[in-house]
Amino acid sequence: MSQGKRYLLNTSARTNSEDGMDLKLETHVTDGITVVSCHGRIVLGEDSAALRDTLKQVLTSSREVVLNLSGVNYIDSSGLGTLIAVYSSARSAGADIKLAGLGQRLRDLLQITKLVTVFEVYDNEQQAIAAFHRGAA
Repeated sequence: MSQGKRYLLNTSARTNSEDGMDLKLETHVTDGITVVSCHGRIVLGEDSAALRDTLKQVLTSSREVVLNLSGVNYIDSSGLGTLIAVYSSARSAGADIKLAGLGQRLRDLLQITKLVTVFEVYDNEQQAIAAFHRGAA
């Protein structure tokens, strides 16, 4: 498989200085698909808001988004709610979000909550990008 074209759109970081926890978001485009990579925790407050705001901004210019969660070590109910809300908004606007790189705990959480039937989940970023290209063929 070829590497494909990749370029960085922007990088943003949010830090919750009270407890030292943070969520870092990096956005880039690979083979025409926008990828938002998350590193840290997706929890109530600034972290969920930062993810929501970043995805809303991305969806103004991109209809195909991969949310790479391989760097996420914890997500709470607010974080899950943010994922659902952004996914629903994207679908209503004719866009699509695929999830990639989920750790075992997040996979189990999606299974328990039955959200695995809502989201398209892929083992890694490359597989999610390839799924968009297969759908366009």
